[in-house]
Amino acid sequence: MGSGGSSTEAEREPLLVPSHAEPDSPVHSRVYGRRWLVLSLFSLLGFMQGMVWNFWGPIQNSAVQAFGFSSSDIAVLVLWGPVGFVPWLLFMWLMDKKGLRAALLLSAFFMLLGSAVRSIPLTEQPLRRWLIHGGHFLNGLAGPTIMSSGPFLSTTWFAPDQRATATAVASLFCYLGSAASFLVGPLAVPAPNLTGAATTAVAAAVSDSSIRDRIQLVMYAELSVIAVLFAAVLLYFPSRPPMPPSVAAASQRLSYRSSICRLLSNLRFLMVALAYAVPSGVIAGWAGVLDMVLTPAKVSQVDAGWIGFWSTVGGCVFGVAMARFADSIRGMLKLILVLMLAGASLSSTWFTLTCLSSFTHLPSTAAILYTSCILVGIFIYSSVPIFFELLIETVYPVPEGITCGVVTFLGNLVSGLLLVFLTFYSTDLSWLNWCLTGSCLFSLVLILFFRESYDRLYLDVFVAV
Repeated sequence: MGSGGSSTEAEREPLLVPSHAEPDSPVHSRVYGRRWLVLSLFSLLGFMQGMVWNFWGPIQNSAVQAFGFSSSDIAVLVLWGPVGFVPWLLFMWLMDKKGLRAALLLSAFFMLLGSAVRSIPLTEQPLRRWLIHGGHFLNGLAGPTIMSSGPFLSTTWFAPDQRATATAVASLFCYLGSAASFLVGPLAVPAPNLTGAATTAVAAAVSDSSIRDRIQLVMYAELSVIAVLFAAVLLYFPSRPPMPPSVAAASQRLSYRSSICRLLSNLRFLMVALAYAVPSGVIAGWAGVLDMVLTPAKVSQVDAGWIGFWSTVGGCVFGVAMARFADSIRGMLKLILVLMLAGASLSSTWFTLTCLSSFTHLPSTAAILYTSCILVGIFIYSSVPIFFELLIETVYPVPEGITCGVVTFLGNLVSGLLLVFLTFYSTDLSWLNWCLTGSCLFSLVLILFFRESYDRLYLDVFVAV
């Protein structure tokens, strides 16, 4: 099963052994139909958290005209997502000690409060801007639980042959929410009139007022959905089922402090963590300002929204399909990741060179930009649940929530540093495309040299027999 970080035999022993059973008898396990309701509530909260986070990027031209935002303002609004990961240790501790219900309720409350604060319809623009920033910061505080608890939920509620699929659904719905904002934003909010048709001050004022009203309407709609989901989680969201679904779900885990120390001292974990964090952090920042990235290529706000939408949706659909494939052929996570990262490296290089067609003389058409950009999203986003499953197998018996909390924090740290840099260098964004290409190649090299092991799978397959 591998050395240098694999679990001991004592750590593999189950916690929940029936009192009438012999010590070596298998743990009684059961899956419950209510697991789909739990997964649905968690996934829908992730969907709305991602949708609120990516609210302004797809409509940045409209926001500039209606609210007086600058490119730096848009970058900072996206930056509040990674900033919300600063207290990630608190959320991981809460999940480890009090369970997923307590951590998710607190996160859902932050989402509700943030959506309410940013929706207050003030006429004073400076104060309104502060409320919008504050609301997005509160929404960002939900990120540590929403983005890192999917594998913990799947282990707690789902059988081993459904675990990767449940992880994919729970982990990718937040990305699907950000994709929905690429669709909802440009369709619901009119683009500013930059063609000179509005020649009078009155016409311009009417246009600005119409844009603000549409933005306010979308904010109210998102607030209503989040309020309903918060009420649903408050009424019913158990932390765990009455009986565990597998031996791994009932087995002894390391303590909170021991888990952190073990993760930081495990070279194999750090290799996979960096392989995940660098490309996922870069593409999060890149997708948040995709409209700005594609503006030099003369791509409209609506077209940029469609590119971002299909890029993320394709990644989510392909990610669930690959996770289902991984459930059916266990022990092949590294090979799947190598293929995905190779595809991401090739497609991101293609996109970057296409955007520099004036220098590379490569054909630059709408079809090529669409195809290359969508392929980047498909390969990177679909790798997220596979990375999570490989990380958990590598460091088992460290709790899933703590493992994924560390790597999602690292990913948001990379994204945050990128967006901070973006606030100072937002004029020419060609360097951002090169960062995306380099991050994919860097991740591919790390995974190629990584030695995989499957300690949790060993427990479920051999101990349970």
